[in-house]
Formats: sequence, structure tokens, C-alpha cells
Amino acid sequence: MHPTPSTARRPFIVGLTGGIGSGKSAVADHFVALGASLVDTDAIAHALTAPNGAAMPAIGDRFGEGVVSGDGSLDRAAMRSLAFSRPEARKQLEAILHPLIRDESARQCLAAPGPYVILAVPLLVESGTYRDRCDRVCVVDCPEALQIERVKARNGLDEAQIRAIMAAQASRATRLAAADDVIDNGGTLAHLRTQVEHLHRQYIDLAARRV
Repeated sequence: MHPTPSTARRPFIVGLTGGIGSGKSAVADHFVALGASLVDTDAIAHALTAPNGAAMPAIGDRFGEGVVSGDGSLDRAAMRSLAFSRPEARKQLEAILHPLIRDESARQCLAAPGPYVILAVPLLVESGTYRDRCDRVCVVDCPEALQIERVKARNGLDEAQIRAIMAAQASRATRLAAADDVIDNGGTLAHLRTQVEHLHRQYIDLAARRV
């Protein structure tokens, strides 16, 4: 039986966020390597929109078969094109996905075995719901030019597409203003890991003191 809010103590939760291409995944992976538990809302969203995913019937009903791949999963390219051409479509998709993601991420946080939980949420700053669930907010930061360079290399998007995605996210200044902790990912991997290791020790201490 899964723990419920009434039967399980809420773990110490660190909300991890950053703009597209900032390097959140690399940071999250290193926290996990050090022993933290990871609850990744992107991974949850992918599971919900995989073949036979829990969100797919509602998505198919709302947007039609044009956004459903042959295997029954979400056609992400078609959905992305629709969402950017019709802003209301993005809001409609979020209305389907976000409640499911919130519920599943809460369940996973309660079941997490580590000394604390890294809750990775790309739009954490934009969502008051997630901010309220976190004991700390950790922002992964890097210059915007580096974000664009990384996303071009990783996803093959052009600069206009990347800037459109960035424009839909909180600004760099807004994210930094919301941060309890900031990880600078504008340098080397060694520098990144040193910062993560420092914060890992801090989070273990904070989690232990809250018990």
C-alpha cells in the first residue's frame, strides 16, 4: 500500500528548477549519485503520455487523433506545433496533465527512500503549487547564450524556437529571485559537481534537523 499524507511523514523536499538548457538533468543525476531520491515531473509527464498512458484518452478526446502517434503515445512534435500556434491549446493540455502530474509526484515524494527528495520541476517558479511543497528551491543557472547553444546541440531546434520556449518560461532574473540556492552551470563539470556536493551535505543536515 502506498503511503498517504495522513500515514506518512512528508520528506524534506528540494525543488530543482532552471530554464531550458540550463543543465537540470546533469545536476539531478549527481544528486542521485550522492544518495538523494529523485522525483522528476518531466519523467512523470512522459509516462502519462506514453502508449496506454493515463492522460492519453483525455488528450485524444480533446485534440483529436492528429496528436496521437500510431503506437498510442502523444505525438510531441504535432502537439508542440499546435500549442505554439494556438496558445489556448497549451492551457488545455496543461489542464489535463498538471493535476495528474501533481498527484503522482506527491505520491512518489512520500514513497521516496532517500535522506531527502529532489523534486525536479521545469516550471517550479511559475507554479505556486510546487513552490509551496518545497522546503528549499535550488535553481540551476547559466547565461542565456549558453542555454541556446546547448538546446541547439541537444534538440536540433533553431534559435527562434528556443527563444519562444524561453519566453514562455520565467525570466532568469525571476528564477534567481525565487532561489534559496543557486548552482552555476556556466563552467566545468568538475565545478558543477563541487557545488552539488556542497548542497548535498547542507540538505542532509537540514533534513536531519527537521526530524
